[in-house]
Amino acid sequence: MNYKITIVGLGYVGLPLAVEFAKKYPVVGFDVNARRISELQAGKDRTLEVSDNLLQEVLALSPSNNNGLYVSDQLDAIEDSNIYIITVPTPTDELNKPIFTPLVKASESIGKVLKPKDIVIYESTVYPGVTEDICVPILEEVSGLKFNTDFYAGYSPERINPGDKKHTVTKILKVTSGSTPEIAVEVDNLYKSIITAGTHMAPSIKVAEAAKVIENSQRDINIAFVNELSKIFRLLDIDTKAVLEAAGTKWNFINFTPGLVGGHCIGVDPYYLAQKAIESGYNPEIILAGRKMNDSMGAYVATETVKMMIKKGATIKGAKVLVLGITFKENCPDIRNSRVIDIIRELESYNVNVDVFDPWASSEEVKEEYGFDLLCDKKEVSHNYDAIILAVSHNEFIEIDIERLKSPIGVIFDVKSLLPREMVDGRL
Repeated sequence: MNYKITIVGLGYVGLPLAVEFAKKYPVVGFDVNARRISELQAGKDRTLEVSDNLLQEVLALSPSNNNGLYVSDQLDAIEDSNIYIITVPTPTDELNKPIFTPLVKASESIGKVLKPKDIVIYESTVYPGVTEDICVPILEEVSGLKFNTDFYAGYSPERINPGDKKHTVTKILKVTSGSTPEIAVEVDNLYKSIITAGTHMAPSIKVAEAAKVIENSQRDINIAFVNELSKIFRLLDIDTKAVLEAAGTKWNFINFTPGLVGGHCIGVDPYYLAQKAIESGYNPEIILAGRKMNDSMGAYVATETVKMMIKKGATIKGAKVLVLGITFKENCPDIRNSRVIDIIRELESYNVNVDVFDPWASSEEVKEEYGFDLLCDKKEVSHNYDAIILAVSHNEFIEIDIERLKSPIGVIFDVKSLLPREMVDGRL
C-alpha cells in the first residue's frame, strides 16, 4: 500500500518518529506550535533528539513522491494523508488528574480531514480504554464517519527515552495493536518497516494501552522502594550506594537507584492507571504509595540540606544555595515535570537565596515554566555558597571544582551520588 503519513506533535516523541518514517515514506509533521515549526523548517531541533544534519537531510527529500519530511502548522497540509499518528503529550493537573486536552484537540483536528479507509494510530500514554472510549468518538463525531467501517484505529505506545543516543526509536522493540485483526497486522507491518528491533503485536488496543502504562508504573514503584531505603539508611548512618552495590552482587537483584522522579513518563503515567482504577472502584494502594514517596524526595533533599547547614553553624535566613541542574535527567535539555523544582521551592520556604545552574536547559523555557532566571554559563556562578546541591548528573558537573564554590562551612548534598563519598556531606 502507498502510505502518506502524518505525525501529529513534533516533540521528543513525534520528531524522531517522523524522521525515521520519512526515510521510507512521504511524511508530514504537524504541530500547532508555530515557533516549533519555524525552527524545524530551519533544520534545527532544540530537543537535540535529532541531529541537525539528519533533519536537514530528510527535509531536503520532501519534494519526492516516495519519501521525505515536510513540516507545517496548517491543517490543509495533512488532508491527503492516509495514516495519522498522534504523539501529543498527556500530562496531569495540580491534583494529578489526567489532562486529555492535547489528545482531544488532536483528535478533533484529524477528524476534520479524516477519509474512508484512513487509519489513526495513537502513541500517547493513556489508561486502558482512552483510544476507543474517548478519542474514537471524537473522530466519528467530527468526521461523520463510522469506526471500523469507514476508518480504523491503532495504538502503539511510545518508548522514547529522551537524551538516550543508544536506545533510539528504531532500536526499541515496538508494541502495536489495531481495532480489527486485519488493521492490527497492517499497523504492525507499518512499524516493522522502520523498527529494526522488531515489534510485538498485542491482541487488542486496550492490552497495548495497559502494557505501556504499567511499564513506567513498575519503574516508579521500584524507585520508590530504594528512595525509602535511602531515608532509612540515612537515619542509620549507612551509605545507600554501598548497600545497593553489595546487594547487587546477587544474580537476581534488581538494580535501581534513589533520586528525583520527574519527566513526562515515570512521574506522570502511574496517575493515569490510578485514575482508571479508582473510576472502576478499586483503590490502587501500592501505585499511589510509590507516587507519594517519589513526590516527597525534593522537599526531603532540601530539608536534609538545611539540617546539615544548621549543624555547621550556617544562618539559614538569607543563606546562599547553589542547585546544579534543573532538567529532569542528565545530559538532556528536557525540563518537563522536573522535580528539582521541589528542592528549590522548599529551600525558598526557608528564605534561602537559590541560584540554579544548568548548561543544558533553556533559560527562556525555565523562566516561562518555573518563573526564575537560570544561570546557563559557568561564569555566572558565584562563590561562598552555604550549600551546593548536585541535583542532575550532567557530564559538565564532573569538571566543576565544587569545593571552590562553597564557603568554609558550606555543605554539599549529592542527589545523584556522582561525586566521591568523602567529598560530600550527604547523598541519597
